[in-house]
Amino acid sequence: MSRRKVPAGAWITGLLVTALAVVFALSQQARNGIPDGGLAGGASPEPSVKASRSAAPKPPQYKVPADSGTGRRVVYSLGQQRVWLVGADGKVQRTFGVWPGTVAPAKGAFRVTFRRETGVGSDGVRIENAVYFGTANAFSNAVDGSSPSPAPGLRTGAVRERATDGKAMWDFATTGTAVQVVG
Repeated sequence: MSRRKVPAGAWITGLLVTALAVVFALSQQARNGIPDGGLAGGASPEPSVKASRSAAPKPPQYKVPADSGTGRRVVYSLGQQRVWLVGADGKVQRTFGVWPGTVAPAKGAFRVTFRRETGVGSDGVRIENAVYFGTANAFSNAVDGSSPSPAPGLRTGAVRERATDGKAMWDFATTGTAVQVVG
């Protein structure tokens, strides 16, 4: 009985193809089960919406909280971990989920007091599009796109956004813009 030897290249190619198939399958599974921007630990600022084969999925509806003031403003819901950019006509121009820091702002009405295009956040992360309000709170996005939980024991008032949302906040929330923080 003769034994045929399989060339090393064939083994490597087979393993590579198998690995790629597994990665593809897992990425598809993740795409179908976790919305873009999912948080560590399984939490996410966006709810999961399962697609139906019989009808197109409806995007989730996020209504501006009733107790959020009137007129042109930024509304930040602590409980929903969500921001709304509301125009002067009262219509929502954009809404998006955020990742809060460890120091939550007080509920109430504030104004944008300062803006910084780039810098380093209180957690040591390089940030951009920082929009400050209240005493020590700011909306910003990490330059590297990350939204990690702050290190244990670190006190930070950062409210992190995705880069596209950070740019939208920057364009909308000029100095003096109203910011309403609700529960």
